[in-house]
Amino acid sequence: MASLQGYVDRRVLLVLQDGRAIVGVLAGFDQKSNVVLSESKERVYSMDEGVEEIPLGLYLVKGDMIDALSDTIPSPAPSSGELDDAIDQAVDLSAIRAEPIPPIRY
Repeated sequence: MASLQGYVDRRVLLVLQDGRAIVGVLAGFDQKSNVVLSESKERVYSMDEGVEEIPLGLYLVKGDMIDALSDTIPSPAPSSGELDDAIDQAVDLSAIRAEPIPPIRY
């Protein structure tokens, strides 16, 4: 993974190999791209019940489990692949229906 220094102290969305989506503030990282998230929540997607957010608090993610990392940006103009922080906060996640993200298989 390219340098993560620019993401420190910013809200990020991690998509992991097992299909989990974790949102939190990037508190730190190491040379193996292991990351520490603070104020983190797991977003669990469902076609029946909407998106549930499970609070995780301080969370360590092993670098080789990360498939994608996207940061949040201030409104008004998000560029491709980035989350608009204001829109993300305003969305009613319980109203969203989505299939769970399947695990990555090599």
